[in-house]
Amino acid sequence: MGYACSRCGRKVKLIDQFIRCTYCGSRVLIKERPNIAREISTD
Repeated sequence: MGYACSRCGRKVKLIDQFIRCTYCGSRVLIKERPNIAREISTD
């Protein structure tokens, strides 16, 4: 699971405890979610 930068849109790997884009320096990251379709019962 990775993160994407909200400013430049590149994929970012977190290094240690630093929460920052290594390309543009933005501190706002979006957690990428897998594209798995789930079926939920409403009974």
